[in-house]
Amino acid sequence: MTDPFADKSTVAEIRDRFDHDVERFSNLDTGQVAAKGSAEAMALVADAAVATTPALLQPGPHLCDIGCGAGNYTLRLLQRISAAGGDPSSASITLIDLSQPMLDRATQRLIDAGIPDASIRAIQSDIRDVSLGVQRFDAILAAQCFHHLRAEAEWRNVFSHAVAALCSHGSLWISDSIDHATPGVRQMIRDRWSAYLESVDGPAYRDRVMAYVDREDTPRPLAWQLDLLREVGLSTVDVLTVDNRFAAFGGGVSRNSP
Repeated sequence: MTDPFADKSTVAEIRDRFDHDVERFSNLDTGQVAAKGSAEAMALVADAAVATTPALLQPGPHLCDIGCGAGNYTLRLLQRISAAGGDPSSASITLIDLSQPMLDRATQRLIDAGIPDASIRAIQSDIRDVSLGVQRFDAILAAQCFHHLRAEAEWRNVFSHAVAALCSHGSLWISDSIDHATPGVRQMIRDRWSAYLESVDGPAYRDRVMAYVDREDTPRPLAWQLDLLREVGLSTVDVLTVDNRFAAFGGGVSRNSP
């Protein structure tokens, strides 16, 4: 049988690019510039997590950041916890990323922000190979990583395990690239994003970003992902923002504690 993803980057190739791209993921003010609306999405994800997850404002919340990069999303969430009256320094944080340099940067930034080193667990791995456990985390964040999943079975498996890992009344928030089901809409959105990239740093930057995205990414439509999140157990699902080919969304579970 022909592999429909044979022309896509391998995990090793994606890891190598991220190993050499740490600085681009280390700006808390702008987020990942190539992801249009990244800063707003990051703020909305953090606000939604705090607004929907009471445990985040209690002592000792458990957080997980899938595809953490240089730690922007966790840092923003910790800021929101502090602003809402919680104690971010009491959090236990699990960071997961393909890239060890990304994990090293994220860990150091969290330590600089007042999180004890002993409270940070950094896992260098593909999320498809990580056991998240059952009802371990009050909140899980996942930013710009699930679009590297390929076959539908991988998406279902990763989403299922993420939802299963949420504690009672925990929440999962995703910021990611999305596809569009209608070919004409897909091309329209691609053209708009291309123009945006060119406006950021010229044609060479546009071409470089679009080339690696075409090689690496296999996003799914937003509606498809929302349906899957419901199927695997999220009790509530909400869309926070959509900006062309990028969206922030997620929701929470409502179940009894084990």
